Amino acid sequence: MTEDRILSRAELLRRYGRPREERLVFTNGVFDLLHVGHLASLEAARALGERLVVGINSDASTRRLKGPPRPYQPEADRARLVAGLRCVDAVTLFDEDTPRSLIEALLPDVLVKGADYGGREVVGADAVRAAGGEVRLIELVDGRSTTEIAARIREAG
Repeated sequence: MTEDRILSRAELLRRYGRPREERLVFTNGVFDLLHVGHLASLEAARALGERLVVGINSDASTRRLKGPPRPYQPEADRARLVAGLRCVDAVTLFDEDTPRSLIEALLPDVLVKGADYGGREVVGADAVRAAGGEVRLIELVDGRSTTEIAARIREAG
């Protein structure tokens, strides 16, 4: 069941923390208006390991990051949608401005962000590398972003 893949931080660390047998991949985001760009990125991330964990910004974190009127969908809905994707093994919400403390606690084998991070340091990359992991940037799908979809909806409205 989808809800079984939405885990508290404590449960996430119990199931996927170190030591572990399988190569664990972690990525994070808001996932506000789920679209094919999200799916492609998550599938590419999952291909880098045996398990994929996704951190999702809580509603409060999203408001601080994106400003009003975001998020468009409540955190429980966003978590359930992402957890329902076949490529995702677990989802957890984080309330902080960044997933740094979550990443430092989990220490994934692979930390993944979109290629739009090129030239900027990925949050938590230092901890992942220090623990022997790697950081990978994956290509994004052109023309597929929540910002672009929201703009098209506003224009059509």
